[in-house]
Amino acid sequence: MKVNLVLGAGGARGFAHVGVIQELHARGHEVVGVAGTSMGALVGGVLAAGGLEGFTEWVRTLTRGDIVRLTDLTLGAPGLIRLQRVMRELHRFIGDTRIEELPIPYTAVATDIDQEREVWFRKGPLVAAIRASIAIPAVFTPVRIGERLLVDGGLLNPLPMAPTMDMPGEVNIGVSLFGKRPGLHIGLPSKESSDDASADNTEIAADAGQPSWTERLGQSMAESWPARNLSKLLTPPPPPAKEFEDWPSDVNLIDLLGRTLDVMQGRIEIARTVLNVPDVLVWVPMDSCSVLDFHRAEEMIELGRQLAVTEFDRMGL
Repeated sequence: MKVNLVLGAGGARGFAHVGVIQELHARGHEVVGVAGTSMGALVGGVLAAGGLEGFTEWVRTLTRGDIVRLTDLTLGAPGLIRLQRVMRELHRFIGDTRIEELPIPYTAVATDIDQEREVWFRKGPLVAAIRASIAIPAVFTPVRIGERLLVDGGLLNPLPMAPTMDMPGEVNIGVSLFGKRPGLHIGLPSKESSDDASADNTEIAADAGQPSWTERLGQSMAESWPARNLSKLLTPPPPPAKEFEDWPSDVNLIDLLGRTLDVMQGRIEIARTVLNVPDVLVWVPMDSCSVLDFHRAEEMIELGRQLAVTEFDRMGL
């Protein structure tokens, strides 16, 4: 079957796109059109350029140390990381290809931050289109192409279905990176009767008697003491309860940025796909890894393949 493939935004979870593509090929389907945003634009571009096999072999080997070495931090720039080293590596798999020269139609989506609109790349250098589409705001530096200041396409369109309208495929398959885990529910506590002794785990001693005379004397003195409770006089009052923690120690800047983008883009994606629903939709859970867990490629590729198997079987694809 001829497939139009739409690959969504979501950072490192986008390695799952590779697993979905592998399963499509294993079943004999042909991808005849690709649209992508952010990591979806990157994987889709590598696929369209014919470099997916080499790219997959490379990312499977990436470790935390490799990711650190590929990270070129900046000071005073409009983003924490420049991505020059990453783009040099990516160039090995896509070369100097222009989009209009690709063997299949390809669209990368970026966001023009000044004009507040999405931009579709359907011609020009493939490497430039990918670089613009993956520029996560505040994390990766934006790029300027002509008069446009461009950032991540997922800011406005996390799963770009519209570009498939003029693509030649028989079926539109989308891969969303903002899925929820199945089976989520709110548990209700079991109802217990406070009047039913059999439902109570409290053990009552059979030989429990009256308090001794010394205990009764101590209790009488405590009740008659003017302060009622001497310990309260000797113990300083506890500090007032803190209403909030204004600097949570278990949250870092990068993690917070990633989670914020996940929440925002997930809601935008729902609204956008209501108007243009894919024929088949593979959901990759949002909590399967964080946006910048690029050392987990092997795991995410396998997850994408497993999710594709389940959904393709369900849809008879």
